[in-house]
Formats: sequence, C-alpha cells, structure tokens
Amino acid sequence: MMRLVLLGAPGAGKGTQAALIKERYDLAHVSTGDIFRENLKNSTPLGLEAKKYMDAGQLVPDETVMKMVGEKLAEFGADNGFMLDGFPRTVAQAEFLEGKTKLDGVILFNVSDEAIVKRLSSRAVCRSCGNVTNLAEHDKCPACGEELYVRDDDNEQTVRSRLKVFHEQTEPLINFYRERNLLHEVDAGQKPDEVFACVLKLLNHDKN
Repeated sequence: MMRLVLLGAPGAGKGTQAALIKERYDLAHVSTGDIFRENLKNSTPLGLEAKKYMDAGQLVPDETVMKMVGEKLAEFGADNGFMLDGFPRTVAQAEFLEGKTKLDGVILFNVSDEAIVKRLSSRAVCRSCGNVTNLAEHDKCPACGEELYVRDDDNEQTVRSRLKVFHEQTEPLINFYRERNLLHEVDAGQKPDEVFACVLKLLNHDKN
C-alpha cells in the first residue's frame, strides 16, 4: 500500500487530486482541512481554536495539528495505505510524521501565486449540499440550485496572506523531502485530468 503526502499551496488542487487518487487506489484520505471543519461543525474547542488561525490566513500551531493527525493515523494504522492532504506543513510536522511511518513519496503541486489568487477568489460553496463551484460561472449551485457563498478564507486579501505564510513556513519542506529523494513535482496549473495523468506517471501506474 502507498503512503503519500500531497504538498502545495492553498488552492493548488490537492483536494481534487486526492479524490481522484482515492478513487483509483482506495487509499485513506486524511485532509487537515476536513478535520478542522468537522471539529468546527461539532463546536469542539479544538475546532474553534483552528478557525481562529485559518480565518486570519495563518497556520494552525504544530502541536494542535499533530495531535489531530496523529489520532487520525491511529484510527486506521499508520502502516496502511494513506495520503495526507495539508499535512505536514512545517519541518517540525514532517519530523513528527517521519517518526510515525515511512513515506513512499511526496507530490508537490506547483501553481503560480496569481493563478491561485484568481482560482480561490472565484471559488464558491453551496450552503445546502457543500458543492464547490466557480462564482464567475454560476450564481446558484449547479448541483441543487441553492445559494452559494464565498468562504471567509477565500477572499483575495486572506488568500494572499495564506500564500505568504506558505512560502515562509512550508517551502522548507521541499528541501526536506528532496534531500530524502521523496519529492516529485507536478505542474498543477493544468486542467485536473491533465494533472492526474502526471500523477499516474509519477506513481508508475500510467496505463497509456
């Protein structure tokens, strides 16, 4: 079973690719964003703490994130197949993960900052079904017809703040994993299916 980390800036498309990888290889998908939102939905103290940092475009403290992810890995066993989306984001988190399990690869999704700003600032979520769509293309949810809204952390100012934090604190992970010969880079500015084709080749499962 594969054990992967999906690495990239907010809006790089990690979630989309994670869904495709999960469907193809039936890997457990651990998304820190999903974990945070689940805690927030349940009004847990941990979720409210995480939201405070997310809304400000800052990284949630390592200690909080590692506790969340550590518990999630323990649920299905760190030696089973999985992919991590949004973790690790710092070298300290990477070292924590290294002590828990051995990775098979790290996929870095590269997209320019301006492309990400444009992508995220036009992203909208359905209040009813949670479907994610493009606000420039739809004024109502194309799936159920209900109202759309832009998440607090998807406005342009917050997106740029999140990107600044990513470059300052997360990019050292690139060298961390490159030194361990685990890093694979993909041009994520392409269409999702084209990005996924690149991912398949990296995983040596290209069937063409």
